Amino acid sequence: MSRKPTHADAELLLRLYEIRRDPELRRARKWFLTEQTPKTWDEIQSSYLSHSDEDRWFRMTFSYWEMVATLVNRGVLHDELFFEHTGEDVVTWEKCKPWIEGARAKIRPSYLHNFETMVRNHLAFRARLNAVAAKRPAAKPRAKGRKR
Repeated sequence: MSRKPTHADAELLLRLYEIRRDPELRRARKWFLTEQTPKTWDEIQSSYLSHSDEDRWFRMTFSYWEMVATLVNRGVLHDELFFEHTGEDVVTWEKCKPWIEGARAKIRPSYLHNFETMVRNHLAFRARLNAVAAKRPAAKPRAKGRKR
């Protein structure tokens, strides 16, 4: 993104963080990242739309990330400001890879498209940032006893 982040971007980022801190969304994200380990959509589909806690947590996790991704992808939230703030989106997307094609075949071809696009852009941002950092000379150690 070529524009500079604004105070509105910062306020939106803080609001999204506030939403992430909601106890139920925290439970949902924790459940997905630590307990949910499906390898196919068929494993998920048996409880999808069942109104169980797991179903609710699954949908809560992905509606949050798809919403964030829509804001980032559309430029409502400065992308690099968001990318510098978190990495959970990347970790969450990695857990989707085994079953996303099955979900898209059963639900719709564009299912979690915004989320996938945002993560791809996030990874490209990290690659650029890491390439720049790798070219920087190492910081010299400070002399002992020297005060700042």
